[in-house]
Amino acid sequence: MQKTTKRSWAILAAIFLTAAPAVAADVSTPAAPEAAAAHNPWQVRVRALGVITEDEGHVDGIPGSDLSYSDTITPELDISYYFTPNIAAELVLGTTYANVHTDGSIAGLGKVGKTWVLPPTLTLQYHFTDFGAFQPYVGAGVNYTMFYSQSDAGAFTNMDIEDTFGAALQVGFDYMIDDHWGFNLDAKKLFLEADWTADLGDTKLSGTAKLNPWLIGTGVTYRF
Repeated sequence: MQKTTKRSWAILAAIFLTAAPAVAADVSTPAAPEAAAAHNPWQVRVRALGVITEDEGHVDGIPGSDLSYSDTITPELDISYYFTPNIAAELVLGTTYANVHTDGSIAGLGKVGKTWVLPPTLTLQYHFTDFGAFQPYVGAGVNYTMFYSQSDAGAFTNMDIEDTFGAALQVGFDYMIDDHWGFNLDAKKLFLEADWTADLGDTKLSGTAKLNPWLIGTGVTYRF
């Protein structure tokens, strides 16, 4: 009887020792969501953005005609979502204005007008994560630029710059101070060439405004 009891206890002990790791694994499973929460995929940046245009364009049918545009500095907000630690999508939001001037062979005609510009840009980025706090990235995407609150100047009337799509290329880096805060430097090239029309007296003009701006920004990064 005593041997049977010892044998029973030994069997129970073996079952317990075998089952314990599995039970512990099951108990520790709920920790996974906490680990995932530590890597929130959302990020925002606030930047001061310099908009530097290419200053090219033309009026159809006038040889040597050209256009130029004012450069500006404006605040900018972008929102990023990280699909993985390396792959992210970034949406850039900001607005600025541009003064449009004649140039080249039509420089004497002066200022054409002024327009406000809203160029939301979506890029897909690859982030390099092997350099510690220094985290460079490259990106490419699409831009849709809307021109609004357009006004005429001088002898020009009915200026209308059409909304247009364009491609975008990007390079930049974050330097992370801690898990949440960092410093950012970013450069984008937008390929932006919009059709435009305007009246000069009784003459209807049309052409292409080749802004193709560089967007150079610097600011702060916050990761949730």
